[in-house]
Amino acid sequence: MKKIGIAFLLAFVTINGNGQSLKKHKKSDTQLEHSLLWKISGNGLQNPSYLFGTMHLICKQDAGLSENFKLALAHVDKVYFELDLDNVLDMLGAISRMKMRNDTTLADLLTKADYEKVKSYIEAKKRLLPFNTLQKYKPFVASSMLMEAAVPCEEQVSMEQVIMEQAQKNKKKIEGLETTAFQMSILDSIPYKEQAQALLKMIAEEGTQKAAENEFAVMMKAYKEQDLQKLAQMINADTDGMGKYQDLLLNNRNKRWVASLKKIMANHSLMIAVGAGHLPGELGVIKLFQKEGFTVEAVNNTIPPKKLKSF
Repeated sequence: MKKIGIAFLLAFVTINGNGQSLKKHKKSDTQLEHSLLWKISGNGLQNPSYLFGTMHLICKQDAGLSENFKLALAHVDKVYFELDLDNVLDMLGAISRMKMRNDTTLADLLTKADYEKVKSYIEAKKRLLPFNTLQKYKPFVASSMLMEAAVPCEEQVSMEQVIMEQAQKNKKKIEGLETTAFQMSILDSIPYKEQAQALLKMIAEEGTQKAAENEFAVMMKAYKEQDLQKLAQMINADTDGMGKYQDLLLNNRNKRWVASLKKIMANHSLMIAVGAGHLPGELGVIKLFQKEGFTVEAVNNTIPPKKLKSF
């Protein structure tokens, strides 16, 4: 599975998932409370907004929502995901945008021997697209699909899907911070050859299916314990050389989101649900909102919960 796959599930979402790395947390970050749900208030806001860390692929039995989350959701005006998951045209357009430009395929990016290794590995996997199709996709997308295949459960969902269903029950408007075109353009900015080498390394180091499942189990334990620091540490183990792109893949996106959201929150209360990898760190959204003068505090998100007195 490896670290690049973990990043896909925590930090970069398309209709299946993509990834990036996080900086190691500075000492001041180590005091984050264990919670995926955070309240944003103060700084002139008439009503609070909320921030929630998602996982873009999770076993269905682990995809519950706390009563405090549901209560917070009931009180907001809108729900913001990384993508507008209610925009059917944008979601459908994502399929074509996953392909590499200029009819590039993995055969153009790898040596013949390495190409055959990747081909054999992918063709042996179940629950994947045919190799002839997958080899045309951006290698990071292929990596994310391999990650999905390693998830050790029969039924998988995304936390975004679960939240959207709850939002629809509450008749909340769905919005997106980005478009699929923008997200895919980010991946186009990273040399395909480097992405292909990361895919090759991910395959070479994965080892047995059991090892992949064990790593997923460690990540799921941290997510269920709502330990943002542990999740960030797992992503930080950047063995694939992608760390130099963290500004492009993570930090710059966080800054753009906060700059946009602080204006929207002045008039609307929001539930902001983004990959959990975006929350911690000096350039994570929690710290960035705090630097803008907002109070950002953890909300009890346990199931069963200890309900808060008010929202």
